[in-house]
Amino acid sequence: MAVETPLKTSLRRAGRGPSAASGRPRRRPRVSKVWVKVVVALLLVVELYPLVWMFLTSLKSNSDYLNNSTWSLPTSWEWGNYSEAWTTGNIGLYVRNSLLAVGPALALILLLGTAAGFALQIMVWKGRSLTLVVFLAGMMVPPQMILLPLFTVYFQTGLSGTLWPLILTYTGTGLPLTVFMMATYYRAVPREMFEAATLDGAGILRSFWTISVPMVRNALLTVGLVEFFFIWNDLLIALTFTNSQDLRTVQVGLLNFTGDFGATQYGPLFAAICINVFGTLLIYLFLNQKVMKGLTSGALKG
Repeated sequence: MAVETPLKTSLRRAGRGPSAASGRPRRRPRVSKVWVKVVVALLLVVELYPLVWMFLTSLKSNSDYLNNSTWSLPTSWEWGNYSEAWTTGNIGLYVRNSLLAVGPALALILLLGTAAGFALQIMVWKGRSLTLVVFLAGMMVPPQMILLPLFTVYFQTGLSGTLWPLILTYTGTGLPLTVFMMATYYRAVPREMFEAATLDGAGILRSFWTISVPMVRNALLTVGLVEFFFIWNDLLIALTFTNSQDLRTVQVGLLNFTGDFGATQYGPLFAAICINVFGTLLIYLFLNQKVMKGLTSGALKG
């Protein structure tokens, strides 16, 4: 008659003893994993199907789009829609104008927003809390309320007919959110770094450029990504301040794909939309990986 020792009892309860080996192996439920795969597959379909449909529609002719089903495949693959959208539709000119307006505005937003966040959180001076509240109040002002006064100011100062109204307006509307995000990020930066730099003889400008900016580069990538898509996808401001065909941005230029008597050229229109969407999508995928890698790496080492 075998005596069950405490070791055998613990092994049997843990599933390692002879009694566990003689029984059926335990199987973990896989229902949850199946549901996760199903949900992920549905999300992929929801995200990818509109892009596929848009690309297929850009290869249709006008008669194919109007006479056949919306969900049908193209009867003839009209690759010339892309060249027509780039040349006849002037989408290349509109992309250039968008880059000329977005680039300087984004640089000013990041520079001024980072400097303001540094001054509001790192530097000690009277009235900084009230100044931060004023910046936060700027986030609650609708852009529609300032378009008419700004249009009058730009016209009287002679800036109309250039891209400067877009650059200045994008900078002003993007600064409140940028200052708020950068000030929030600066709260997590250790003050000991700046105190040590001050003891070593570094001034305010040197502490800002050589210490604070490298430490908040992750936030700069994140804010830059958010502000880039906000400015690039703008239609209202660009439609208000562009008074000529040569100054229109991409979003405004997409309204011009009309033929005789106002008939819309759907093939070149969807081709221009694909150029805009897939171009920004590639930028997003590239910058998103950079942002995630930077955020997980951390600002300090050691």
